[in-house]
Amino acid sequence: MEKLKGKTAIVTGASSGIGATIAKQLASEGVNVVLAARSMKKLRDIEQEINTQTHGKALAVQTDMASKKQVDDMVQQAVHTFGYIDIFVNNAGQMLTGTVTSGKVEQWEKMIDVNIKGVLYGIHAVLPSMLERSTGHLINIASVSGFEVTKNSTYSATKFAVRAISMGLEKELAKTGVRVTNISPGMVDTRLSSKSTWGNERKKLATQDIANAVVYTLTQPEYVNVNEITVRPV
Repeated sequence: MEKLKGKTAIVTGASSGIGATIAKQLASEGVNVVLAARSMKKLRDIEQEINTQTHGKALAVQTDMASKKQVDDMVQQAVHTFGYIDIFVNNAGQMLTGTVTSGKVEQWEKMIDVNIKGVLYGIHAVLPSMLERSTGHLINIASVSGFEVTKNSTYSATKFAVRAISMGLEKELAKTGVRVTNISPGMVDTRLSSKSTWGNERKKLATQDIANAVVYTLTQPEYVNVNEITVRPV
């Protein structure tokens, strides 16, 4: 769409699953995309695919979202290559099995570091420039687990936190020109969900369904801020 052509987006967790599909979809709309994730090999494959097959350009930057320094460095590379950052998609996440009763402290810490701290690090790195320009769009990928607590209460807690951050930002950024959208997917057919106990009564969502939601919210008129989208299987 012409509305997005020439803009620049950062997509975290872009090496596979939802993040990879969002990045490819944005690039097909003419967006220049910075791909951030830990697996450089996977990022390179997606970078090459975008640069040879789509209208937008891609830059792969190996990034651990649990490291503030790496996030800051990634954003600096993005700005150096493409200029201003128009869109930031906070998609990177950890969905581990560390329930409270399991006592798996290391897994709790990984989910908190990526799912909560990583979201805040990304916002912190791009927000000052967006505020200075009075434009920009922050998209946080949460989960329906941020509405309904599952037995994996630690994971649910991190996704509740993402929704809380999104809702708070809506108020903090009112009338600044910077928009905030929280997207909460149900079960999506990805590597993360492959070990889920999800039954056969419903078809899992496709990653493209979430990418479509991202494009929808980005292509609304400038005076429209779509704050919350929940995408569930029927």
